[in-house]
Amino acid sequence: MKVLRDRVAVVTGAGSGIGRATVERLAREGCSLALVDIDAERLIETSKALEATEVKVTLHTADVADPTRMAALPAEVVAQHGAVHIVVNNAGVSVLKTFEQHTLDDFQWLVGINFWGVIHGCKFFLPELLKADEAHIVNVSSMFGFIGVPGQSSYCATKFAVRGFSESLWAELAATNIGVTSIHPGGIATNIDKTVRVMEEAARENLTKMFEQYGHPPDDVAKAILLGIRKRKLRVIVGREAFAVEWLKRLMPVSVHRLAKRMNPLTSV
Repeated sequence: MKVLRDRVAVVTGAGSGIGRATVERLAREGCSLALVDIDAERLIETSKALEATEVKVTLHTADVADPTRMAALPAEVVAQHGAVHIVVNNAGVSVLKTFEQHTLDDFQWLVGINFWGVIHGCKFFLPELLKADEAHIVNVSSMFGFIGVPGQSSYCATKFAVRGFSESLWAELAATNIGVTSIHPGGIATNIDKTVRVMEEAARENLTKMFEQYGHPPDDVAKAILLGIRKRKLRVIVGREAFAVEWLKRLMPVSVHRLAKRMNPLTSV
């Protein structure tokens, strides 16, 4: 999709972080925007940041894990924008606990948002995307869609799932008007450390410090998302650490897990 002006983009998790950075970039390209987030106040904050762009912006409060709400969303967007050309499934959360510490509710909450949120965004918007002359789906995975690490069993499970699902969907839609991209960021300085479920607050503090020291700005991911849309790329990796993990996994598919044991934010708790 070479030209983004006058296209309609739906972005989940648009209230902050990667979602907000993405809609800001899409707005500068002239896209009309349907902003989706569970937090209505954050949606308003994001929309205020877009006022100077003068593009059409609509706000849609929704829990991406709720199939009933998500099933109603495409008609709501089309009623206000007339079409849908781009869907960015970005909403995500994390749990920072050992598997033993995870509750089933932890898994259900995280899988509902990180994986079912992607499925709902793709499934319910697909009929509208097929009507467009050109369209694109972006699913945000992670470098932890390449490798499993301690303390992140549920998060890694969903990010591996998003990657595999996106690859299958890309193959199925290759002959259509719809491109599919999975995005694999490394450490990004977002507010996910504020919402992460932990056993002890020290784990959250460790994660926050790590993001502050090593995290890339969300706009790095936003740029990668636009690249994926423009080039119809299957996969875009963001950050040196994500590139390193992906290549080490190729070169040392088993031995690399000895290194992964050290990627544990729980060890200093």
